[in-house]
Amino acid sequence: MKAIVYRPEDGAELRLVDRSRPEPGPGEVLVRIALSGVNPTDWKARRSPYPGTPQGVDLVPHQDGAGTIEAVGPGVTDRSTGQAVWLWEAAWRRADGTAQELVALPALQAVPLPDGASLELGASLGVPALTAHRCLTIAEGGPQQLAAGALTGRTVLVAGGAGAVGHAAIELARWAGARVLSTVSGPEKAALAEAAGAHSIINYRADDAVEAVHRAAPDGVDVIVEVAPSTNAALDCAVVAPGGAIAAYASEQNPLAALPVRDLMSRNARWQFVLLYTMPDSAKSQAVAAISAALADGALRVGADAGLPLHRFRLQESAAAQEAVRAGAVGKVLVDVPA
Repeated sequence: MKAIVYRPEDGAELRLVDRSRPEPGPGEVLVRIALSGVNPTDWKARRSPYPGTPQGVDLVPHQDGAGTIEAVGPGVTDRSTGQAVWLWEAAWRRADGTAQELVALPALQAVPLPDGASLELGASLGVPALTAHRCLTIAEGGPQQLAAGALTGRTVLVAGGAGAVGHAAIELARWAGARVLSTVSGPEKAALAEAAGAHSIINYRADDAVEAVHRAAPDGVDVIVEVAPSTNAALDCAVVAPGGAIAAYASEQNPLAALPVRDLMSRNARWQFVLLYTMPDSAKSQAVAAISAALADGALRVGADAGLPLHRFRLQESAAAQEAVRAGAVGKVLVDVPA
């Protein structure tokens, strides 16, 4: 089979190679990959491997993907051959990500796709959707697991609503009943955030963002899903509601932010930092269950008309796919497998 591999110690160059067919072990399934989803974490891991990354072996990149189960290993009773699935954390502390024709991984990381959910949608979940779920469920008194109507009466602000995590956050928050605001940098991204389902869009380059958020949410924002915490710290602190939470899932080149500590104390507001890989297993399980429920309800979508344009690359173009993500491609980057 064909696979993309690299070794950090050898310069991390992505190479297309032939590999032997893997076989699923106990508790595993073998998935034939149709699409591999690319995230910022994929190119970052090549430059600076995460703790626990296998050493001295070829590594296959990409955490996310979608395909069909080709075989099940001993002890697997809740998955079946021919079943369409979406994958998450395939490459976390493992040598085998989704940039290959076949991958064996734990069955719980191959989640059934409901009828009507495309493989494109499945490959676009994983990192963005699990991260978005965690951000939306950290506020005090909020639900640990989203469900339809779980955020009714709450207001959510999504920074960067045209990004992959922002898109997932808008859709999950809408499905859960929240009123959703989103900040964007221009008209094109505003159209995408609106297509995703945001109730109010704020162009922070054209509007006074603080004033605009206050108009849309006079009582403050309960949850802020933040992609640029250093840049947006002043805005977030100005609009967060008493008891609200600011969930930061990314960082900028300048990782420092000045916070009005006394003011935030008086409002019992929370800053929470989110990294998918080190989240508790229980939080990941809750996210997977909620995402599956949202998929079944048809609440998650991809494509330009849904607010998340797709950019497609061939397997042998995986380096270009990662570069597109690194350069800030608006939408979701997918790799077609096989070569």
